[in-house]
Amino acid sequence: MQDDDKRLAAEAAVGEVRDGMLVGLGTGSTVRFAIEALARRVAEGLRIEAVSTSHDSAAKAGALGIVVRDFATIARVDLTIDGADEIDARLWAIKGAGGAMLREKVVAAASTRMVVIADASKRVAAIGAAKLPVEVLPFARAYVAERLAMLDAAVTVRDGVTDNGNLVLDARFAAFPDARGLAAALDATPGVLGHGLFLDEVDATYVADDGVVTRLERADLSG
Repeated sequence: MQDDDKRLAAEAAVGEVRDGMLVGLGTGSTVRFAIEALARRVAEGLRIEAVSTSHDSAAKAGALGIVVRDFATIARVDLTIDGADEIDARLWAIKGAGGAMLREKVVAAASTRMVVIADASKRVAAIGAAKLPVEVLPFARAYVAERLAMLDAAVTVRDGVTDNGNLVLDARFAAFPDARGLAAALDATPGVLGHGLFLDEVDATYVADDGVVTRLERADLSG
């Protein structure tokens, strides 16, 4: 059932794709369904190109017949479709379980519109229960880990490296701090290259719950 909901959310978001668009492809299990849905539309004649936030998504898309361009040559993207580890009613999200949050944030910043797709397990009252991934220059691993510990985080070093050749520190907070303050503190820490707090990037979310897809638009939020 969870996979069915992931598929429904992905297909709803892919419905936004129009001829001639440059589409950003996120990373993760839910995005895989979006790539498959987009490939079906391409096979039916939809003319689009894509950029990817990870080697894995690029390989999946290319194998299914989607033209994937090198993002290094791209300044603007029309629409990005991505997943999330958690997302709340403010459209604040935690991302990065797949280790691609730095590239995901860059592509999101370049995008006219970013939509997040998810099953209901990812919808939360307020973000913060999930571990927060922080991409770190390997040279700065111990320093950044200490800074995170000073913010009352329990820190673990993830095995392997990102597509950028960097490390990921996973930070788990017993009491999640003010998200904007935390983002500012991380952004100001030398050696931190990126993190999984997405507070302003998401324009809409499609969440599927037991076969029913709900869309929430940032433009409709009050306050």
